[in-house]
Amino acid sequence: MNYKVKKTSFFTSLLQCNIVSLFSFFMEKITIYHNPRCSKSRKALETLCEQGKEVEVVEYLKTPLTKKTLKMLLQKLNKKALEVIRTNEPLFKEKFQGKNFTEDEWIQLIIENPILLQRPIVASEYKAEIMR
Repeated sequence: MNYKVKKTSFFTSLLQCNIVSLFSFFMEKITIYHNPRCSKSRKALETLCEQGKEVEVVEYLKTPLTKKTLKMLLQKLNKKALEVIRTNEPLFKEKFQGKNFTEDEWIQLIIENPILLQRPIVASEYKAEIMR
C-alpha cells in the first residue's frame, strides 16, 4: 500500500500551532469580578477592553457570588478562601480578625460580605488572577 505523506517542516508545524494558540488566546472569554469604585479594578477593566478582549463584567457587590462560583474561582486562583480576603478591610478587623473558621465557613463569610473579596479578579476558562 502506498500512503501519501505530507511533509511539513518543523518550523511550519510550530507556526501553525502558535497561530492556533494565539487565536484561542485572543478569542478567549474573560470574566472580571469588578468593583467600579476601585481604581485598580477600573484600570484592569480598561486594559482588558483596550486589548480587545471579550469581557464579561460581574459587579460582585451588586450580584454576590454563589458558593459554586467562589469555589471555582478559588480553584483557578489556587488559593484558600482566607488568602483572597481583604484583611485590611474594617469589617474584617472588627468581626473576623483572629478567628478560626473552616474553609467552608470562610467561603460563606465572603458570600455574605462580598466587600471582603480581593479585587479585581480576572478569570478565564482555566485560570484566574487577582490583579492588584
